[in-house]
Amino acid sequence: MSLRTKVYISKSTNPWFNLSFEEYLVNCVDPDEVILYLWQNQHTVVIGKHQNPWREVRVSELEADGGKVARRLSGGGAVYHDLGNLNFTFVMHKKHENLHKQLEVILEGVKKLGIEAEFSGRNDILAEGRKFSGNAFYYGKENYYHHGTLLIDVDMPNLGKYLNVSMKKLNAKGVESVKSRVINLKELNPEMTIENTIQAVSEAFSAVYTQPQDTFYISENDAPEDAKDRYHHYASWDWLFGKTPDFDVTFEEKFTWGELVISFKLKGGIIEESAVYSDAMSTDLVDAVGTLFNGMKLDKTLLKATVKDLKVSNDHQPMLDEIYNWIDTWTL
Repeated sequence: MSLRTKVYISKSTNPWFNLSFEEYLVNCVDPDEVILYLWQNQHTVVIGKHQNPWREVRVSELEADGGKVARRLSGGGAVYHDLGNLNFTFVMHKKHENLHKQLEVILEGVKKLGIEAEFSGRNDILAEGRKFSGNAFYYGKENYYHHGTLLIDVDMPNLGKYLNVSMKKLNAKGVESVKSRVINLKELNPEMTIENTIQAVSEAFSAVYTQPQDTFYISENDAPEDAKDRYHHYASWDWLFGKTPDFDVTFEEKFTWGELVISFKLKGGIIEESAVYSDAMSTDLVDAVGTLFNGMKLDKTLLKATVKDLKVSNDHQPMLDEIYNWIDTWTL
C-alpha cells in the first residue's frame, strides 16, 4: 500500500494551541499516512520536555513583553519563535520513520528558493555553515514526530533577550560561535517570505513522497475536540512550570549529549523529592532517571548502585555510564 500524505497549515499563532494540535496529529495519524504540519508561534519561547523554565527563560521579561512560555513533548533546548519563524512537523507511524527523506523535504524546499543547505549532526540544518533550523523528535507508543524550525526573518536580538545560556554551554561552544552560528534565510534570499516558504516546502513534500497531498487549514475554532481539550493542558501552570520546591542540593554537568541538572529536597538525609532537568534529545533516559532516587539515602554508593541497575536500551547505556561516573565526583 502506498503512503497517503496530508499537509496541515495552522492559522493560529498561539503556541499552546499549535502544540496541542501537534499532539492530536501524532495520536491519530493513520498507519499508512505521513503528515506535514506547518505552523507559527507569536513571541514565544518553547522549552524541551525536561527543561526548567526558570533556569532557561527570562520568564518575567518575556511575559511583560506580551510573550508566552510553551513546553513541547520532545527533548532538546529552548528556542525563540516569532512570526519570522516557520515550524514544521513530520508525523507518521514509527515504521515509516526516515530521517533522510524527511530532511530531504526541507533541503529541497529551501533549494527551490535558491538556498543550498546541509544537515549537520543530529539536529541542525546549515546554510553557508550557519544554523537556520534545529530539529527534535518525539516517540509515542506506535507513532512518531520529527519537528523543527526554519529561521526566515526572526527578530535576532530577541533570540538572546529572553534566553538564559548557561556558562557550561558557553564554555562548550565558545561565546563567539554562539553569537555567529545562526542565520535568517532572508539574509541569503531577500525575496524569501513565510508564504513562499510554505509553498516551496509543500511542493517538496509532494515530490519527495511522490504523492499529491490534500491540504487543510486549521484554526482554533474548527479544531477537533481532542485538540481543544489538550489546549488546556499545554496552557496550564502545572505543565509549563510544574512544582518547584526549594531544593537542598543541586548537581549539574554538561555532557556531549546535553546538559543535566539533578536537584534533591532532603529530609533527615533521605531524598524526599527530586527533579531532573535536561536539554538532552533523549526524553526516555531523563524520564527513567526522574524519580529514580526518591526515598533513598543521599549516599554516593547507593545512588551509583541504583543507576547501575537501571535497564536502558543499548543506545542509552553509554549515557547512563557517564551519569554513573559523574555521581562519583559529587561532593556530599
